[in-house]
Amino acid sequence: MTEVLFTVLIVLVAVERLAELVVSKRNAAWSLAQGGVETGQRHYVVMVVLHGGLLVGALVEVWVRRPDPHPALAWSMLVMVLASQALRWWCIATLGRRWNTRVIVVPGLALVTGGPYRFLPHPNYVAVVLEGFALPLVGGAWVTALVFTVCNAVLLTVRIRVENLALRTLGERAGAVP
Repeated sequence: MTEVLFTVLIVLVAVERLAELVVSKRNAAWSLAQGGVETGQRHYVVMVVLHGGLLVGALVEVWVRRPDPHPALAWSMLVMVLASQALRWWCIATLGRRWNTRVIVVPGLALVTGGPYRFLPHPNYVAVVLEGFALPLVGGAWVTALVFTVCNAVLLTVRIRVENLALRTLGERAGAVP
């Protein structure tokens, strides 16, 4: 029964991810129509594969290994998953039309400094790290949690570097960022 409930959770997260992609596609089109410049296209495919692999890997591990996670671990990780979703949607709401899953910067727009960006420069990535670690552990899929966390750390190192450079370069060129 635990495997079935975990599968339901993964399906719900997958549906949420599809909703994100709908929002992202609409927002990316808006950004590009405003003169936005996309960078980091090469790592984007890796990101899509890695995030899909998180969901598939967690499911496969739970159904094959049949772990029996301690209820305190499962429930605390579920709370972290829900918190990461709340943080992610706070980021999406704060960035509005600027939020998408790609690195697209519209020259001339000031950096967003409200919402969670008041506290962190990349709060959406905090949500990604939390979810990537916690989601598999809800079902006891510790191998998936470990592999995703390590791979995601490498990917985020590249992604944040690309995003910071794009924001700095395009912002300076447009006079929006000091």
